[in-house]
Amino acid sequence: MASNADNGVRGSGSRWRAVGWGLAVALLLLPFVAMKVTSEVNWSASDFIFAAVMIGLVGGIFEVTVRMSPDPAYRAGVAAALAAAFFIIWINGAVGMIGSEGNPYNLFFGGVILLAIVGAVAVRLRPAGMALTMTVAGAAHVAVALGGMAVDIRGSIFSAAFALPWLLSAWLFRKAARQG
Repeated sequence: MASNADNGVRGSGSRWRAVGWGLAVALLLLPFVAMKVTSEVNWSASDFIFAAVMIGLVGGIFEVTVRMSPDPAYRAGVAAALAAAFFIIWINGAVGMIGSEGNPYNLFFGGVILLAIVGAVAVRLRPAGMALTMTVAGAAHVAVALGGMAVDIRGSIFSAAFALPWLLSAWLFRKAARQG
């Protein structure tokens, strides 16, 4: 059975899958409940749709990864890269990394995500190539963050920290490449 083959234990794969998707639903319910408790949270239908699409994409990509590779380091590398991309998009959409969410400079961070995607496709998702791709994405992220210092020093320093998940991903892919 494909969903159980990921860790060699019969039935446990489907439990992890249910937990993961259950957490995704809970994450979507959180702002809904918060809106009932406080007026400071005010999501529109489009906010919920955007969040559902983002969470669904991340969950779907990770689920494909689990089916594709049994290597825990490879899976963790994908998870770190997905977390980096998710939070970059989420934070830029909510408040912006450099300046406000409307600052066009923030589009450069989307370029870093695009660089990671194109690189992953170019190396055919192979661990050694993914390690290099995520290292380049981390370096590009730092370059974009430092380039934004003229616009927003505090935001630039804050956003530079988001290179860490890219670099963690690179380290995990390097580990997977050595094991494979």
